[in-house]
Parts: sequence; C-alpha cells; structure tokens
Amino acid sequence: MRYLLLSLLLSCSLAQAEIPETDWLDLMPEADRKALENMPDITHNGAELESSFYSPSGLRQKDSNLPEVMYSTRTVPAFDGKEVRLGGYPVPLETDSKGNSTLFFLVPYPGACIHVPPPPPNQLVLVRYPQGIALEDIYAPLWVSGTMKVEQISNELADAAYALDAKAVKAVEEGEW
Repeated sequence: MRYLLLSLLLSCSLAQAEIPETDWLDLMPEADRKALENMPDITHNGAELESSFYSPSGLRQKDSNLPEVMYSTRTVPAFDGKEVRLGGYPVPLETDSKGNSTLFFLVPYPGACIHVPPPPPNQLVLVRYPQGIALEDIYAPLWVSGTMKVEQISNELADAAYALDAKAVKAVEEGEW
C-alpha cells in the first residue's frame, strides 16, 4: 500500500511539473537556422505610428534586400501535436467581451508589430486562448503552454507557420526570462 501511495504522489508531481521551455530557433529547420547565422546584422528600428502600435502592413512588411529565410514558412514537423512552453511577446488580434485577448500572435522579440523587419512566419505563432488574458502591455513577455500545431495561418496582419492551442498563459515573472 505504501508503494502504491508513493507511486501516485510521484506521478502527480510529474504531471504538475512545467514543460521545458522551447527555444524559438528550434521552430526553424536547421537550414533556416544556418541561413540566419550567416546573415548580416539587421536592425529592428522602423517608423512607429503615433496612433497605433501597428504599421500599415503590420508583420507583412517585406524588404527585397533581405534573404529569403526572413520569409520562410518551413517548419519542424516534430512540433506538430507537441506540448510546448514558449516565451514571447503578444500581438493582440481578438478580445472577448471583457477585453481579454483570446487570439494573438506570439513573437520572439518585443515590438515585432512595429519594427522592420518582422520575424519570419516560422517565428510567428498564432495563440488560441479561449479563456482570455488581460494584456496591459505588449512589451511584457508571456509564457504560453499548450499543444503546438504545424499550421499555415494568413491574415491581414501576418503569415504564421505555427498555431498553439494554449492551456495556460501567464506573465513572465521577474528573473524567469
């Protein structure tokens, strides 16, 4: 009986353990990662609109001087259906009646919606979170945990190569990042 109780406690502890963090670069196929490593430095400085945090073309901005990898939709199939924990910054798309964000893009760096160039589609994740979360500051990072899907998404703001059905979304605590 004691062994059964110990076994149950251990399995409960493991079930509650956090999923290890997924690195954004892991979402890129190796060839894309190598292409990024060999790319010249680029800046993330661009014109910001005073009336909105979105530029007219949003995350769809294109610069013909950038290499093709900056527009890559190539994915890593092993992530399809995988439970992940990903840290990033929100770009709100839809809210519920309480003003909580239920649909947003998660991007690897702050200000991706207003700076040039945007991240490639395989570095954009559409997050579906029906519970919703209050987003008071888009420059505050989030942890998002749930089931990742390889899914091509295209809307007026951006193209993304992944979607995440979130089970939990929370602000990053000081010292966690």
